[in-house]
Amino acid sequence: MAKITFVLGGARSGKSAFAEELAKKYNDVVYIATAEAKDDEMRERVRIHRARRPFNWKTIESPYYVDRVVSGLNGKAGLVLIDCITLYITNMLLTGEITNSTGCSDMKMVDVQLRQKYIMAEIDKLGQVCGESRSDVIIISNEVGLGIVPDNALSREFRDIAGCANQTLAGEADEVYFMVAGIAQRIK
Repeated sequence: MAKITFVLGGARSGKSAFAEELAKKYNDVVYIATAEAKDDEMRERVRIHRARRPFNWKTIESPYYVDRVVSGLNGKAGLVLIDCITLYITNMLLTGEITNSTGCSDMKMVDVQLRQKYIMAEIDKLGQVCGESRSDVIIISNEVGLGIVPDNALSREFRDIAGCANQTLAGEADEVYFMVAGIAQRIK
């Protein structure tokens, strides 16, 4: 079985840089980017991240269905690095649709419980696929539960889903690191 490493921390805590340093030990890295660059500021963030990575790493942009990408790699990489779960959750939360079992997007996600159930099922599938992968996996996510209670329903829903997703993925992981001010603390 492959090794799963989960890297968790706040914004600008050094999560991606730490995960990328761990990944440099591998010869064959596939970097799965979940970000959608919809504005100039986000495009600049993506450009900076890309410039930091070694040229031989393969990048796959996958804002949705990350489990399918990991499964499709079927051990063809020494390491799969997923950056990041909270953007992945955001993508699903804001898409406004869920996909039924036939693969058709036909239901609007207006019901909060339905939306949360769908997103957590996607996270569960990702955790399972990573656990079954023949490639080692590093998963990056933001810790969003250490601040104040958000002042609006969507932000609270995001925080709740992200907290549950982080618990699920940390539970699947062999190692968990918490990043604080660029310093990694191994917590599992």
